[in-house]
Amino acid sequence: MTDNVPPILVRREGAVLVLAIHTPGKRNAISPGLYDALREALDGVRNDASVGAVVLTGADGYFCSGGDLNLLATRREHPPEVRRGILENLHGLVRYFRDFPKPLVAAVEGGAAGAGLSLALGCDLLVAARDAAFSVAYVKVGLTPDGGATSFLAQVLPRQLLSELCLTGERIGAERLHALGVVNRLTEPGGADAAAIALAAQLAGGPERAMARIKSLCRDAMSSTLDAQLDSEAAFMVESQGDSESAEGIGAFMGKRKADFTSLRGKP
Repeated sequence: MTDNVPPILVRREGAVLVLAIHTPGKRNAISPGLYDALREALDGVRNDASVGAVVLTGADGYFCSGGDLNLLATRREHPPEVRRGILENLHGLVRYFRDFPKPLVAAVEGGAAGAGLSLALGCDLLVAARDAAFSVAYVKVGLTPDGGATSFLAQVLPRQLLSELCLTGERIGAERLHALGVVNRLTEPGGADAAAIALAAQLAGGPERAMARIKSLCRDAMSSTLDAQLDSEAAFMVESQGDSESAEGIGAFMGKRKADFTSLRGKP
């Protein structure tokens, strides 16, 4: 990013890595280098046993306003194959989120629009301040949704509501999305980061390998047939039954003590 301003701010909160989108003065619009920076940060902890979960948030009280229109206006100068290559940076990151083995929790203050909404929905769980607003805003500037927004929303919204949001670009509030099951936790304004970090810390204390398998099952459940999902569940259950995590979890339950999964992180 220009002027030596980093596209993300990175910090640790115990076993939780916190990544904050950072584009000062632009409501954290997507900047050049953002996707690479997010992927690099996640790559750095993918096999780090001391990190159990990740929170994605936005700096200065706003999650992400989506694409920078000053940059998007120049895309028409490129041939279609170049435009597609640039777009694949976003889509590759969404796929990376999907396949990342650790839980990803989005924390939304202010709002999330366009590709910013796609990034929030691409996380496993979503925490939002009750005054936050979400928008599939592309139609307002003559564009169409990207980053998986229509796929993510179609999994939880009726077609008529999905069509309304995409065709009008109108905002929808966090409280309504919470009622529809899109938002996992509602907080008072200013509380989304803390609530997301607390949720991520809870997840970080869980069984690392079992949760990676669960992420995979949840990811595929919407598109798999029952037979295919049963096969996947059986394969993962067989793995889990032979894992030291289940030995610890069952032993703790039988012994009426709290399971210690943290000591098993990074071990086969």
